[in-house]
Amino acid sequence: MPALNATGGGSASTGVLLEKDMEGTLECPECGSKKIFKDKTRGEVVCASCGLVIEDDMVDFSQEWREFDSGDSDKKRRSGAPISLARHDKGISTEIGMGYSDIFKLPASKRPKFFRLKKWQQRISTATERNLKYALAELKRYTSFLNLPHSVEETIALLYRKAVAKELVRGRSMESVIAGALYAACREHGTPRTLDEISEVSHVPKREIGRTYRFLARQVGLRILPTDPADYIPRFASQLQLSGVVVTKALEILKQSKEKELTSGRGPTGVAAAVLYIAAYMVGEKRTQRQVADIAGVTEVTIRNRYKELVRELKTLTNLQIEE
Repeated sequence: MPALNATGGGSASTGVLLEKDMEGTLECPECGSKKIFKDKTRGEVVCASCGLVIEDDMVDFSQEWREFDSGDSDKKRRSGAPISLARHDKGISTEIGMGYSDIFKLPASKRPKFFRLKKWQQRISTATERNLKYALAELKRYTSFLNLPHSVEETIALLYRKAVAKELVRGRSMESVIAGALYAACREHGTPRTLDEISEVSHVPKREIGRTYRFLARQVGLRILPTDPADYIPRFASQLQLSGVVVTKALEILKQSKEKELTSGRGPTGVAAAVLYIAAYMVGEKRTQRQVADIAGVTEVTIRNRYKELVRELKTLTNLQIEE
């Protein structure tokens, strides 16, 4: 029987109104009884005479519980960990005798049975499950090494699952597919990583990463805009131990460069390195071209070419004389 409100209609968001009417004025629409009680555990208002559920799915407006130690947490926890695409089972599967602690609580005569069940549970997993288990473990290592946020990790896992579902992994190494998905997800979230950095952690050649990235983009339907040099500047500045004043100055120079269309057709890492190099010199926190090149993953020649173009075209930098 559907839940009814005091007027006999369907249940709506009337939780607050019912709180006011609980003082004896509320009657059961089925039998007319005033013996109404509220079940706070289930979030229901029920007639004690006929059992009719007058209201259900009510919102609990009482104070939230707090925990002060692990014991309170275990008692009051109402849900488990959230579902995560970055785990092969999304965090919702069960395992027989996890950690062996539960098995050893059983009598010795029953332990062999559960050991066999545990073994067969691992054996009957499909090839896709085994692939995801190994691949997502590698993904965790990559994201930890590159210090990427959890949102990027979830996007990478989603792209990899799509690739597995479309059988795009066949004929390609698992590491290259993860690296290509990682490169795409980083660009999508505005936290780009260079091909050199991804190649270093994944041990996959840069050319293979680029080839796999373009293949995934075609097959999965990714539409990712070109990388903005501004996305690299804060990270490069942090690695070079430059102040926020340098970052602000570099972003101002980059803005002027975009207005003059000096960044069009140029590699974003090279532009970011050159702009940061000029800003550090102007503020007085000089860094050598070698230092900037090592952090940005470009050559010193690229930095020289970029900053000479900027000095030549930007009026605010015309009188700047940087030692080579």
